Amino acid sequence: MNESAKLVGVETKGPKFLQLIFVDINGVPKGMEVPIARYEEAIEEGISFDGSSIPGFQGIEDSDLIFKADPSTYAEVPWEGIARVYGYIYKDGKPYKADPRGVLKRALERLEKEGFKAYIGPEPEFYLFKKNGTWELHIPDSGGYFDLVTLDKARELRREIALYMPAFGLVPEVLHHEVGKAQHEIDFRYDEALKTADNIVSFKYVVKAIAEMHGLYATFMPKPLYGYPGNGMHLHISLWKDGENVFIGEDGLSETALHFMAGILKHAKALTALTNPTVNSYKRLVPGYEAPVYISWGYRNRSTLIRVPTFSGSGARIEYRCPDPSANPYLAFATILLAGLDGIKRKLEPEAYVETNVYEMGDEERSEAGIETLPGSLEEALEELKKDKVVREALGEAYENFIAYKEREWREYVTYLEANGLPVETKKVTEWELERYFYV
Repeated sequence: MNESAKLVGVETKGPKFLQLIFVDINGVPKGMEVPIARYEEAIEEGISFDGSSIPGFQGIEDSDLIFKADPSTYAEVPWEGIARVYGYIYKDGKPYKADPRGVLKRALERLEKEGFKAYIGPEPEFYLFKKNGTWELHIPDSGGYFDLVTLDKARELRREIALYMPAFGLVPEVLHHEVGKAQHEIDFRYDEALKTADNIVSFKYVVKAIAEMHGLYATFMPKPLYGYPGNGMHLHISLWKDGENVFIGEDGLSETALHFMAGILKHAKALTALTNPTVNSYKRLVPGYEAPVYISWGYRNRSTLIRVPTFSGSGARIEYRCPDPSANPYLAFATILLAGLDGIKRKLEPEAYVETNVYEMGDEERSEAGIETLPGSLEEALEELKKDKVVREALGEAYENFIAYKEREWREYVTYLEANGLPVETKKVTEWELERYFYV
């Protein structure tokens, strides 16, 4: 336990209050604040709350839930003078089925039974906006990819974010301007899967908080502006056993890595429901931009769904390129890892290998190469999820909650389109999407 968290009264010099944080079905942080004196109680007995109005936790039967703090996640928020901690949700003394963090924990336990430990490094992108009253968004800089100084007006803000990140256990590695105007990326060090999922939640919180201090809005929305690059969240994934990276082969990737990658490719269509879980996600997954839509893989090929980056030493990994930062990281990681484990167990071989630009290939050429396409909408992705037993089982009992919530989301979107005379296949970003996803 962090010594600074051992607080028993208001006379302490440390934080007076503690935020108990979990995420809803969308990966959005939720929680409550308690006096710091209840910290030990939050760890040992838990704090009760009403979960019936939490997205994805719906149901009167879900109204009595318990939050139990995970002390390894304790951190103090430097600019607020409070502390915060993540944890797990319980119902009737048992892990609650729809708790996303619990879903990932159970998935990792399945991996551990096979002797594996998963490490993941994310690359979440975001835009910085000024907002005029409604959803009229104004871009505060005109920089592009890797631009410096005169065009990049947010360089000091990125540095400020990076300086705050270690307070939450994140180690910043690379800061740069992205392709879109006012689009940015700050990469942080990879870690064990559960820690990385927590880190993504923390990172988004820090970015939004610092942006707000400067009168700006940070959004991780997959496609906030039509005609501009979308926000992605590439994932670098490796498996380790007995302290060794099992993805290292004699010449490139190991057989284990290839089987793992084959599992992801096999289940890629269903996985998009978790890695790209919003209506807006499919405004990003369109040909012509960097987001991959074709189910393929290759070495160093940035047009494929899975890329094998150049590596040395213990750096062997795969880069899964379709996820976006609207994904609930706990659910996305759980399903990706168990899809890969399925490939290892079944000794699947990865298909659709390509080292040319997939976007420049014709339909017939892609078909001959065995390259299929990801779902084109949330509705299609949910249908693929329903058909995929492995991905459904990775979600466990949370599957029913997820499907019910996301199908309702799709119906609400279609109702909006019909009311406004817009076609279902529109790739324009609607006001409905901005209102629903701008703050993901």
